[in-house]
Amino acid sequence: MSKSKSPAGCPCGGPSFATCCGPYIEGAALPPSAEALMRSRYSAYSLGIEPYLQATWHPSTRPQEPIISSDEKLQWLGLEVKSALRLRQRKADRADNEDFVEFVARFRVNGRGQRLHEVSRFLREPSPEGLRWFYVDGTFPE
Repeated sequence: MSKSKSPAGCPCGGPSFATCCGPYIEGAALPPSAEALMRSRYSAYSLGIEPYLQATWHPSTRPQEPIISSDEKLQWLGLEVKSALRLRQRKADRADNEDFVEFVARFRVNGRGQRLHEVSRFLREPSPEGLRWFYVDGTFPE
């Protein structure tokens, strides 16, 4: 019996990679929401899939240098999507093609525990595949 490279559960917390973030990362489907894109980007970070991170980062803010450093000993530990109530209220005045997702991601760098609390901004724009969400930038509420 061969072992799969993908974990049984999805890194973002979903039941399985194959039915959660896998189809987005593999290019078989587009994430239908900003939250789905954020979750799939977390999974791509945890699995070290640089091309997906580049492809889903808005061209206006995408870094030119590599996003993932092979020198950094980084281990992603978990993702928590925070309550979106205040984000939905704030979004009521915005267009349907912009959305925000607040999350906390836990990780270790060189064995030291860290957490990233971010409110990420996403834009939905036309692409050759259809309307597609892109990560633009984020703010840190703490």
